[in-house]
Amino acid sequence: MKTIAFYSLKGGVGKTASAVNIAYLASQAGYSTLLWDLDPQGASSWYLAGANRVKGRKLSALMKGKTPIADFIHTSHYDNLDFIPSHTSFRNLDVKLEQDDSANLIREWLAPLSEETSLVVLDCPPSLSRLSEQVLKAADKVFVPVIPTWLSLNSWQQLQEFAREKKLKPARLRPFYTMADRRKNLHRELIDAQEVRLPTGLKTIIPNASVVERMGEEGTPVDLLAPHSVAADAYRRLWREINSVL
Repeated sequence: MKTIAFYSLKGGVGKTASAVNIAYLASQAGYSTLLWDLDPQGASSWYLAGANRVKGRKLSALMKGKTPIADFIHTSHYDNLDFIPSHTSFRNLDVKLEQDDSANLIREWLAPLSEETSLVVLDCPPSLSRLSEQVLKAADKVFVPVIPTWLSLNSWQQLQEFAREKKLKPARLRPFYTMADRRKNLHRELIDAQEVRLPTGLKTIIPNASVVERMGEEGTPVDLLAPHSVAADAYRRLWREINSVL
C-alpha cells in the first residue's frame, strides 16, 4: 500500500481538486484507492458524494481504539474508490495528536487497510501543525500545489524549512504548478523559470479553468465532467507523472 498526500500551507490553491481528480484517476487505473478527507471543511467529501452532504464520524472512537478505521469508510459512486468523509471534529485533531505524540497515529490507523487498499490519498488542511508532521512522516510522497505567484512560492519555501527543521525528509515533497494562467505576466515568467524556481517540481501544470470550479457544483471529477478539456488532460498527465514516482 502506498500513501500520498496533497498538502499546502495556503488555502485556495487547488489542493482538494487535485486530490480528488488524482484519486479518481488512480481508481480507474486499477488501484484500490481510499481518499481520506482530513480537512474539516470537507470539500473532497462533497466532490466524491456527488455534491451531497455526507455525514462523517468523530475520530474519538478511532483514537481510543474502540472502532476500526474500516467503519469510517464510505463507498463512492466510482469503482475502486472509497473515502473517509470529513467531520467538524477534525479541527481538534491537532490537540489530540499532541496528547499522544509517541507514535505516528496516521500510519497506525491506516496499517490495517494494507491488504485491501493499493493507494491512500490524504487531503490535508492548510496549516503547519502536529497533523502536518504526521502526514509528512506517513506519506511516501507529498504533492504540493503551488500557484505561480511569489506568495505561493514563499509558502512552498516555508514548508521546506518546516520539513528540514522537523527532520521530515524534504525529498518526499514534490511541488507542482496549479491554477496557472499564462495570460498573466507573472504566471508566465515563473512557469518559464520553473527549473530555477521549482527545480524539484513535477512537470505537469494544472491550468486555471472554469471546469475545475464546476466540480463543486456537479460533485464530479473533471475527467467525467469534461473529458476533452485542457484541465482533464492536465490531470491525466499529472496522474501519470505521480504514478511514475511511487
